[in-house]
Amino acid sequence: MPHKRSAPSKDSTNEAKRQKKFKTLQEKVELLDLLREKKSYAAVARHYGINESTVRYIKKNEAAIRSTVAVSFCDSAKKVTTVRNKNIVRMESALALWITDCRKKSIPLDGNIIREKARKLYQQFATDAENPGPSTAPDPQDFQASKGWFDRFQKRFNIKSVSLHGEAASADTEAAQKYPETFRHMIEEKGYKPEQVFNMDETGLFWKKMPSRTYIMKDEAKAPGFKAQKDRVTLIMCGNAAGYMMKPGLIHKSANPRALKNKNKNLLPVYWMHNAKAWITKVLGSNWFHQCFIPQAKEYLHNLGMDFKVLLIMDNAGGHPLDLYYEGVQIEFLPANTTSLIQPMDQGVIHAFKALYTRNSLQHLVDAMDTDENFTLKGYWRNFTIATCLSVIQTALKEMKKETLNACWKKLWPECVHDYKGLSPEEIQHEAVDKAVTLAKILGGEGFEDITQEEVNNLIDAHSEPLTDQDLLELTESVSEEEKEVTDREEEEQEHGLTLERLSQIMRTTKELQGMIEAWDPHMVRALKVNNGIDAAIQTYKTVFTTMKKQRQQLPITMFLKPIKQSQHETPPEDDLSEDTTETPEE
Repeated sequence: MPHKRSAPSKDSTNEAKRQKKFKTLQEKVELLDLLREKKSYAAVARHYGINESTVRYIKKNEAAIRSTVAVSFCDSAKKVTTVRNKNIVRMESALALWITDCRKKSIPLDGNIIREKARKLYQQFATDAENPGPSTAPDPQDFQASKGWFDRFQKRFNIKSVSLHGEAASADTEAAQKYPETFRHMIEEKGYKPEQVFNMDETGLFWKKMPSRTYIMKDEAKAPGFKAQKDRVTLIMCGNAAGYMMKPGLIHKSANPRALKNKNKNLLPVYWMHNAKAWITKVLGSNWFHQCFIPQAKEYLHNLGMDFKVLLIMDNAGGHPLDLYYEGVQIEFLPANTTSLIQPMDQGVIHAFKALYTRNSLQHLVDAMDTDENFTLKGYWRNFTIATCLSVIQTALKEMKKETLNACWKKLWPECVHDYKGLSPEEIQHEAVDKAVTLAKILGGEGFEDITQEEVNNLIDAHSEPLTDQDLLELTESVSEEEKEVTDREEEEQEHGLTLERLSQIMRTTKELQGMIEAWDPHMVRALKVNNGIDAAIQTYKTVFTTMKKQRQQLPITMFLKPIKQSQHETPPEDDLSEDTTETPEE
């Protein structure tokens, strides 16, 4: 009869659990000493009640552990609580971003897919980690993304459901078909007009990206410190059913990038926000709602003579706050997973905008080539900053027609779309792609002269592709550097903004330009028309110049003189400046 192994006592089991839960550096040294005594990994693991892989990991970090103990002079330094492995923490942060991104793009997910992604991300992060310190965490290949870990991960990041495929996919279509009727009843009940109904959505934009086959992108990728995510921003786009588009919100990595150092952030063509990942969060979403959306909606409706009664529609993406409130504003969330089917901004508006952005980026290059005799494509691209990006964004948005924006509400609210005669978003994109191909061929060079429509379309689609592992790695880096221009020397600090002297130079340069037009253009009527246009355009600066000139008043000359004690018999002149004790403050 085989020997029956006795069950471990309750006390010994609890002791093992306590040992698994807490480790000191001294215990790790004792564990390493047992290994030096030729004890097997399995025997040591049983002794401490831990996994064999953990024993191997401690052995791998033996030098660091013994060094730490050697420099510790007090007992408290030898006792540390178990700290979660930094690579697991970083992996979980990246995984949460990836899940949010996939949900936003209606990419099917389930628990097995997410756990496999977790293993892959951890493998990459652990491999890339530099100088790992002493830890009881497993080796990369030993992280199994267990069911228990997955349950805890869901609780930590408040992920309620990950079932997005199979039956859920058909349910999405069914919900998208039913919701417009519910929406119509709500509109009729509350009496909303198209001007009062808005939809917001956010999208990523790689603002400095060209087709990968072009030589400027190949050179960028070879540059030291190149990061694909460096030039990514998030745009928050919002428009109403009447075809009005608000000033977009923009989330950048930096609060004050060098290219915008002299600019008033309140006077940009976008509402500027920032965080380390250039990613929308509930805090930034709330900030956009109160500081950007509400003021613009109020001004817009006031100018139309309409009541401030607003319906704001959005999807239930992770970065959208669920508790937004402002008197007169109703927030309506679309049914889960219907974004791509019925959300107005996703019915071609964002895609058409990105096509126009790509075309206008190339137009900037061609314009620079035509006007700068020392132009080089590499040199210009190096100086294509976030300030240039904002200019291109503004131009692209201006080209979005009111009729086009209105037509994108057809699936959600067909009753508000009437007599559409403009270009559809698809036609706008097709036209922009054709123009982009033409401009690229004008630029010439590797990857430009033989560019195809497919490559341009792939570039536009790349803004909406799922985040790669490299993207996630960069997005979760703990330290985010401010955007810097690549240069070997720092320019000396100069006085920033418009000064009286700089405005004067602008006036003189304008006069010189008008003189050249008048002298060189044989078509006199055309020259006069252009110069009149310049006069009208420069009038704003002339007004600023006049105002600043008035503000610069001559200080009283007496402030440079020593006061002279007057005789009792002397009478001051009528216009004695010494009596004027008022000084004009400098602006």
